[in-house]
Amino acid sequence: MSLKSMTRRQKKFMFLAFDCALVPIALYLAFALRFGTGLPLEQAISSLPLFVVMTLFGPLLIVAFRLPWIKLTALDISELSRIAAASAVFGVAAMAASYLLSLGAPRSVPIIFAALFFGLSVVGRTLLYLLLQRPWRKVAGVPVAIYGAGAAGIQLASALRQSAEVHPVIFVDDNPSLRGLIISGLTVAAPARLRQMVEQGQVERILVAMPSLPKPKLDKVLAGLAELPCEVQVLPSYVDLISGKGAGLKTVSLDALLGRDKVALDVPEIAKAYAGRSVMVTGAGGSIGSELCRQLLECKPARIVFFERSELALYQIDRELRAAALARGIDVTARLGSVTDARRVKDVMAQEAVEIVLHAAAYKHVPLVEENELEGARNNTLGTQTVAAAAEAAGCERFILVSTDKAVWPTNIMGATKRMAELVIQDMASRPTNTRFSMVRFGNVLGSSGSVLPLFQDQIRAGGPVTVTHGEVTRFFMTIPEAARLVLLAGAFSKGGDVFVLDMGKPMRILDIAKRMIEMSGSVVQEKPDGPGIAIEISGLRPGEKLYEELLIDEGSMVATPHEKILRAEEDCQSQIEVAGMMKELRTAIDTSDTARVRKAVEGFVKGYHVPLKDGTGPTTG
Repeated sequence: MSLKSMTRRQKKFMFLAFDCALVPIALYLAFALRFGTGLPLEQAISSLPLFVVMTLFGPLLIVAFRLPWIKLTALDISELSRIAAASAVFGVAAMAASYLLSLGAPRSVPIIFAALFFGLSVVGRTLLYLLLQRPWRKVAGVPVAIYGAGAAGIQLASALRQSAEVHPVIFVDDNPSLRGLIISGLTVAAPARLRQMVEQGQVERILVAMPSLPKPKLDKVLAGLAELPCEVQVLPSYVDLISGKGAGLKTVSLDALLGRDKVALDVPEIAKAYAGRSVMVTGAGGSIGSELCRQLLECKPARIVFFERSELALYQIDRELRAAALARGIDVTARLGSVTDARRVKDVMAQEAVEIVLHAAAYKHVPLVEENELEGARNNTLGTQTVAAAAEAAGCERFILVSTDKAVWPTNIMGATKRMAELVIQDMASRPTNTRFSMVRFGNVLGSSGSVLPLFQDQIRAGGPVTVTHGEVTRFFMTIPEAARLVLLAGAFSKGGDVFVLDMGKPMRILDIAKRMIEMSGSVVQEKPDGPGIAIEISGLRPGEKLYEELLIDEGSMVATPHEKILRAEEDCQSQIEVAGMMKELRTAIDTSDTARVRKAVEGFVKGYHVPLKDGTGPTTG
């Protein structure tokens, strides 16, 4: 049986036997050293009672100092101090026993015995540790460089030596006084050496272990490392570790792909708007819906109602947040149901006394909705009307629709059905009502289900190729927290009938994002068909896909809000008669399962709808 296969209990007994055996051995060697002979039989026999007493007393002392509980991989100063203390007590005990038994052993023997017990115990454990490590064998796992040879880096190196997945090969530090030193068995090198080691395959990952470094300096370090073709991970700061925000190494976030600074959306109005209220989130198990639920916990509402048609998604968000919500005194209710089921929606709103509705439920995958236009229209448009009507009938204070930039001059059924949903909300807001209806419109969300980034990640992990539909396709991007915060802000700033958008900077080319993600993964973009790296393939635009998206139908409709990065668009809306005609036609088409009629309704009622040309271009005015 190998040591690694032994249970912890078996290891304790093994080390107990080891330490107990050391007691008579160390005592015998003490006599040998004192008398200068390898066989001090006469002296040892005359002190035989001392051997008996110390051998019987040894296990009690060893257990009292918990020496068998010392892990080989944790043999540090504190553990060495414990062995030293036990050795000192052994020496004092030997002196006392020798005096009480009136033995003639020299007084130096107990001192030599204590020193020998300490040395043999430490050396024995060290040799066993080295035997397990087998430094002469080629180490498996990913070779990593630790950037930062301070206390955090040393502790990280010690921890990583126990890992089968990675092994540290070098320290890197920008402090010239440390270069060339050997710390924890690793050489400290200058940052300039990293590129050569990465290119030669000696380092495949860089772990930045400088948690106390100020953020501006850390950003500068990361900017330099970002140019290297390998993965970079950052050790969280001590503050993050204590607060629970950083449980371990974190990969440099995909948020870096935004090409802009994150928008700070923490404003007092959010908490005030939702505190003490009963809030219902439709599509609560989705990417945006689940993040809305998480952020709502910070607003201290009286109740959060998770409304979701997917049993699995509802179970997951309920399991994740229920305990945290109850700990804050927030009631949580999980309700299965479809937004197209009017009776179910009304019953849930009545039972839970819903005051605010955040409507995030929608089908959003463009190619799938393009091939399933009936269900897309049923869920995205009729579902929105159903929930909005129920909210108004229940006397809800606010209703916020989560929309998309694809609703602006749409070229696909998904965008068109979301535009129809916007028209429904604008129509309801134009009527005398106690419910404030508003909408939030944003672009692609980093990391959301069905978005391009998870697809790219999967393709990169599979070794490629990474598929991009067109070399010039651009999109606006934002993070999931930004998107959810924007929805919550819309509820706080809403006046009724308005559309909120986030200033997301300039749109980004999907091709540039693909290249950047390949580089961040530690690989390179393949330049030749048989060359190294991951290939990028241009697959062609999908049905209904545009080269670029827009956020506004009327650029001149922008109005400022209390937040400089949040814009409000006051767009023209259709008349009540037009919206009623649109919904009647759409409902008839769905009831008769007439896909052609759905498309005809879209063409007739959605301003600016057009089928894009093969190059993804087309008119942008209707």
